[in-house]
Amino acid sequence: MRNFETYIIAQIEEFIYPITIIASARGVREIHFSSLDTIVKKLAQENIPYLIDLSHPAVIELKQYFRGQRKHFGVPVDIEGTPFQMKVWKALQSIPYGQVQSYKEIAEKIGHPKAPRAVGRACGANPVPIIIPCHRVVAASGKLGGFSGGIEIKKVLLNLEGILFK
Repeated sequence: MRNFETYIIAQIEEFIYPITIIASARGVREIHFSSLDTIVKKLAQENIPYLIDLSHPAVIELKQYFRGQRKHFGVPVDIEGTPFQMKVWKALQSIPYGQVQSYKEIAEKIGHPKAPRAVGRACGANPVPIIIPCHRVVAASGKLGGFSGGIEIKKVLLNLEGILFK
């Protein structure tokens, strides 16, 4: 049996879709656009210990974001990825609230100008959407592109920040 640390899980119900957070003692590990029950079942199947904490700092910050009271996140993240993914995710954090950048612009920013598709894949693999704002990345044509939670959620998040997409 593998030895797992106890994860902290919480759900936010102030958004139009359920959002569940998985955190370690070091920071937020994952954000899912699914119910707390779904995540609890997954952790139980994998024999991963957890506790529920609805007052986790990430819950508070995300609620503030959804109310328009927060534009930057201060909660720590505890994520893993390839060196390329980590570069992309760091670059995403520099996109200001209410603005978008293209996959191509991010590729250029991180020194890989011929890798906008790889940037798109890294965005899709982002384990903590919203906190690392992959929803602020669009195609060079101005079209939305993809989003791990689905295009409708991406539109809602961008509209929340004043970027209107129909």
